[in-house]
This record gives sequence, C-alpha cells and structure tokens, in this order.
Amino acid sequence: MTAYTAQELEAQMPDGRRLLSDEPEMESSLYYMQLLRLVTSLEWAWRERDDFFIGANLTVYFSRQQLKHRDFRGPDFFLVKNTSREPRTSWVVWEEDGRYPDLIIELLSDSTATVDRTLKRQIYAERFHTPEYFYFSPDTCEFAGFRLNFNHYEPIEPNREGWLWSEILGFYLGVDQGQLRYFSLEGTLMPTPDEAAKREIMRAEQEAHRATQEARRAEQEAQRAEQEKSRADRLAAQLNALGIDPEAI
Repeated sequence: MTAYTAQELEAQMPDGRRLLSDEPEMESSLYYMQLLRLVTSLEWAWRERDDFFIGANLTVYFSRQQLKHRDFRGPDFFLVKNTSREPRTSWVVWEEDGRYPDLIIELLSDSTATVDRTLKRQIYAERFHTPEYFYFSPDTCEFAGFRLNFNHYEPIEPNREGWLWSEILGFYLGVDQGQLRYFSLEGTLMPTPDEAAKREIMRAEQEAHRATQEARRAEQEAQRAEQEKSRADRLAAQLNALGIDPEAI
C-alpha cells in the first residue's frame, strides 16, 4: 500500500473553492421557517462577533470518497466557531484547516429521521468528532441532544423546562410554541431580528404611554395648584374687604 504524505493527500483533493453545495430543498415551509429562526436568532445574539460561521442546508465536504459517491447529505444546521463569517458555497474541510462543525442540528422528517438518529449520529461522532449534536422534528416536536464522549454521544440531561444546555453556544435549546429556540441562562427567549425590533417598538410605545401619563398627571397637578391659588386669592380678597390682614391670621 502506497503511503502518502499530508501534502500529497491535500494535492489530490479537488479545489474546494469550486465545490457548490449539493443539498435538496427543505421539505416544507415549516422546515424552512424553523431553520430560518435558528440561523437569524443566533446571528442576532452574536451580532457583535465576527468569529463564527453558520451553515444552513449546506454541504460539508470531507473526503474524495464522499465526492465520488455523493452518499452523504450535509447537516440542516451547523456551527463552526473561531473562524470567519465570510460567505461560502459549501464547507470544505480540507480548505478550512481540517475543521469540522462544533455543533450540528438536524431537522427530522419522515424520509430522514432514521438516518439522522443512527448513521448520521455515528458519522458526526466518529468522523466529524462534533462536540454536540441535536435533532428536532418540526412536525412532532421530538427533540434530543447529545454531547461527545470520545467517539460516541451521550444524552444531554434536560432541565425542569425540558431544555438542553449547549456548552458550545452558552445557551439552552428548547421547544417553544412548536419551534426549537434558544434560551439564555436566565431563561429568556433569544429573539430573531424581527422579534427584537418588535420588542423595541413595544418598549418605545410603552415609554411613550408612560410619558403621556406622566405629562397628564403633571398637568392635573398644575391645574389643582392653580385652583388652590385661585381659592387662596379669593379668600384673601374677602378678608381684605373685611379689613382683615390675611397674613396676620
């Protein structure tokens, strides 16, 4: 058997810059919206950071064998930390210093659930060595998460709410209103940009309402003060008419 150096093996790899993603379309708008929320809410939470890449329905290329047989579909969602956010048409491991995803989320469907729970779970543990793997069904809300222990995954224990802590994200993952969402350590739902904008609008409206109420109360206080002054002026006039000095009382 011929032994190749790392440089020779790398030279045999195709140019990763020409590899396009080869993923099927999402099965329905339900899956698309779920994936969109996972991507946009994490990007919003980490909007000040520039050291991560999110792959959404994007192929991960990792070997010539895979390219030859096209026998592996990429994760629905994956995260790579400590890298650049520059756009990519696929994630090519040999072009990324051998980096594999740090976290993967698969969206289960009737056609993929068995593979996601078994074969892909095995590949992510034994080949990718991805530290955390989650799967979620937008149809049934089936949800599970695993953390890598050497070359196999062990289930992550849920908290009282049924959420699973991600050491990679520093967030909980949990189901809310039929969707998989992120939650802070304190239990706050991590919003999408649209949700964050709506929250800001609501806060601004509440502040405006409070300011209006304060202005109304101030106006009422001013009116009461003016009425008191008017009554005092009338009483002083009456006393003066009687030849009584109001200030002597």
